[in-house]
Amino acid sequence: MRQFLLRHLPLTMLAAALGLSVLWSILAPIKGGSHQLLLAFPPGVTVSGMAVPDEIRLTRGVQDVLLLRNSDRVPIVFGPLKLAPGRDVRLPFGEEGVFEYVCPPVLGKVVRVRVVAAPGPGWGRLVWRLGSLRQWVRYLPLRSPAD
Repeated sequence: MRQFLLRHLPLTMLAAALGLSVLWSILAPIKGGSHQLLLAFPPGVTVSGMAVPDEIRLTRGVQDVLLLRNSDRVPIVFGPLKLAPGRDVRLPFGEEGVFEYVCPPVLGKVVRVRVVAAPGPGWGRLVWRLGSLRQWVRYLPLRSPAD
């Protein structure tokens, strides 16, 4: 019996850790350090273009403000806004839905913003956390080894 327990202890500990992390993901409240998500336009973006995610996902009550930052030398059009060089604009979103903004410097010329409701405790919160993790990993900035 003792040999059986020693043999399966690492696997049992791994399963327990996985179970506790799933339980935490389902029950822990969603907290965010800032309600803002930064969309920065770097210098020269109007010439070379800029790749953005197919969809920018915001969560109402957690991260529901899109911060636009223009670091280029020319104004940038973002939907109905004209963002002057060196300026920041905060776009708050109070309603759920999908919003599309025409933005010429972006590859594809359109930025789509999806605003979702903050999920309550349960499986919906776990799915939300996995979706946020997926978006974070998928759109990590590329950096060369020299940086």
